[in-house]
Amino acid sequence: MNRSAIRVRRAVERMRPYNPPLEGRTHKLRLDFNENPIGCSPAVRRALAKLSAASISAYPEQETVRRKVALHFGVRPQELLLTNGTDEALHLIVNTFVEPGDTVLLVEPTFAMYRFYSELAGARIAAPRYDEQMRFPWNGVLAELRRGPRVFFLPNPNSPIGNLLSKLDLQRILNAAARTAVVIDEAYFEFSGVTVIPWIRRYRNLIVTRTFSKTCGMAGLRLGCIFTHRELGGTMRKAQSPYPVNAAALVAAEAAMVDRAFIARTVREVKQGRVEFARGMAELGVKCFPSAGNFVLAYFGARAKRLVAALARKGILVRDRSSDFGGAGYVRVTLGTMAQTRRLLRELKAIL
Repeated sequence: MNRSAIRVRRAVERMRPYNPPLEGRTHKLRLDFNENPIGCSPAVRRALAKLSAASISAYPEQETVRRKVALHFGVRPQELLLTNGTDEALHLIVNTFVEPGDTVLLVEPTFAMYRFYSELAGARIAAPRYDEQMRFPWNGVLAELRRGPRVFFLPNPNSPIGNLLSKLDLQRILNAAARTAVVIDEAYFEFSGVTVIPWIRRYRNLIVTRTFSKTCGMAGLRLGCIFTHRELGGTMRKAQSPYPVNAAALVAAEAAMVDRAFIARTVREVKQGRVEFARGMAELGVKCFPSAGNFVLAYFGARAKRLVAALARKGILVRDRSSDFGGAGYVRVTLGTMAQTRRLLRELKAIL
């Protein structure tokens, strides 16, 4: 019961708080939040060092950078919105399309912010679930799409599982979603290689999101992108604040896009690490699920909680995702350099 003298919206009162660990992670090997443990490009550091006092004291001008980002991704400027991280992108999508009582479709377990912003808007959540074999719930999803939810949030690949839907799968979903805004979150695109950004002119209900947090290592600067049909983009721009992206993020984005070698190195290290980690877990008899992201979901059973705590004492942070699956045992591990992956495997072998 809310005892505040100020009335709080019912949607907020009903929400469960989302409490990720926000402190105490500095100087540790952070393999818990799918950041880039390698860091950011040296080119980004140099660009930030040159940021002038005048640029910092003025409201940021994003149009020049937005056009460069559009060119980088092969879209027209009218088809792109820059956002304060993917979080703001999701919030903007909900603010634009979702009325209280509307239905938002998710497939869980998934990124918590889809449910967070939808519940904040007072939406009804429809959430078919992956089964124990982590198979996509096609029957439930197609049944819900026939009912015409306002928005369907669909990460590809999905976290925490790492599964990837093919382009044929995505086409099947879009063809079934004539009355629904389909948001395909491609946060891990560089590791999967599957994108539908070229489809935004064919499907006017398609919205694609990307982030500079993963391969570019810019999670601390908060920069995301929305790609969509120009008409939809114009509508969403009406609901967006005039200065959504800060000056440091804009400067860093220009440098990050140019340093393709850093992105290629990150992708190469992660893909090698996925193979190495899966091999090491197989030797220990630990089940891993196939992943197309920069992380792997592993099942440690009853040992999971003890293992996560033991690694933390060694200065290595991984994410216990057991609560997402209704039972103990599931741990998500972010992949970094080969050296970081091998260090993790040595500690796991010692603990297990």
